[in-house]
Amino acid sequence: MTNPGAGRAKQRRKFSARDFWLLTMVLPGAVWLLLIRYLPMLGVVISFKNYRAQKPNTFWNNLIKSEWVGFRNFEFLKSPGTATMIRNTLLYNAVWIALVLVISVTLAVMMSELKNRFMAKAYQTAMFFPYFLSWVVASYFVLAFLDPTSGMIPSIQKSLGMKPTQFYMTTGPWPIILTISNLWKNVGYSSVLYLAAITGIDTTLYEAAAVDGATKRQQVWHVTLPGIRPMIVILLIMSVGKIFNADFGLFYNVPQNSGPLYPVTQVIDTYVYNTYANTHNMGMSAAAGLLQSVVGCLCIVATNLIVRKIDAESSLF
Repeated sequence: MTNPGAGRAKQRRKFSARDFWLLTMVLPGAVWLLLIRYLPMLGVVISFKNYRAQKPNTFWNNLIKSEWVGFRNFEFLKSPGTATMIRNTLLYNAVWIALVLVISVTLAVMMSELKNRFMAKAYQTAMFFPYFLSWVVASYFVLAFLDPTSGMIPSIQKSLGMKPTQFYMTTGPWPIILTISNLWKNVGYSSVLYLAAITGIDTTLYEAAAVDGATKRQQVWHVTLPGIRPMIVILLIMSVGKIFNADFGLFYNVPQNSGPLYPVTQVIDTYVYNTYANTHNMGMSAAAGLLQSVVGCLCIVATNLIVRKIDAESSLF
């Protein structure tokens, strides 16, 4: 009778020079991951401490000697504006996830049908370019349209004999303005990713569909969309993981941090920033970041479980 342990021992091999050089190649990435991603996780402790400067004023000394306050830093969730900022964060993100998905996939399909390669590259560049602009620059683009004294829209209203709208004092238009700004900046990036996935689809599938008499619309529905479904699902899962996070630059710079607009522009990130600027409570800021990370992780796991039950091959893990 053979010994199973002996079989496993035979399968083991000695650590070779090839293994050493392969590990050496991986080492820089592993060190980067450790220093940039895992080491800062020790700062999570700040969420449960009344972080204050000590003597000597070093991070580790401050972290160790600061008073432990438990969940007191999470009491910002009891503030009167909590419901508003959580509602704004979740609703904006939910709407934008759906819109970015539909619009970017549509644009990617349209660009994949362009026969002129020069025009296709030009359209890709034009749509991708806003992604690289900071929200500080984008906010001045918006200001050029909305400024009450010299903005394009108020000037047109004046020329038509209408009373100019005080956009930075009126909450009504801002859900639409923020949505347009977000789509303008981010749709191009997503569409390029989907376009890359479309170019990887086997062209013989389209030829076979054309031979069977499928129209362009049917080819898109039965060949293109199933072909990019894994990419759609992965990006959707990652987007849902950020549903409790807001784009600080968008919500802070574009509305110019205008107080009267807080009912529709105040989100978790801007609330934490404004509170920290007034109170310098680092513990509360860390608590908000920890809360966002935990909720995001739970959302990713839950979404992935749902996707795995529907289509296991498209799940993230």
